[in-house]
Amino acid sequence: MAENKTVTIKQIASPIRRKNDQRATLVGLGLNRIGREATLEDTPSVRGMIAKVHHLVEVVEK
Repeated sequence: MAENKTVTIKQIASPIRRKNDQRATLVGLGLNRIGREATLEDTPSVRGMIAKVHHLVEVVEK
């Protein structure tokens, strides 16, 4: 069986003065404060959400 791959992301910037869809994307990723980390399954939809807010988050290598 293949292991489920995960990706860990960390919020590095504030959503203040950003569009509502970018704020909603951060909430969808499980982030809402600077410094928070979330570990999610590495799927194309999650990668698309990360790409949408790439300037507010970073992918953490572990």
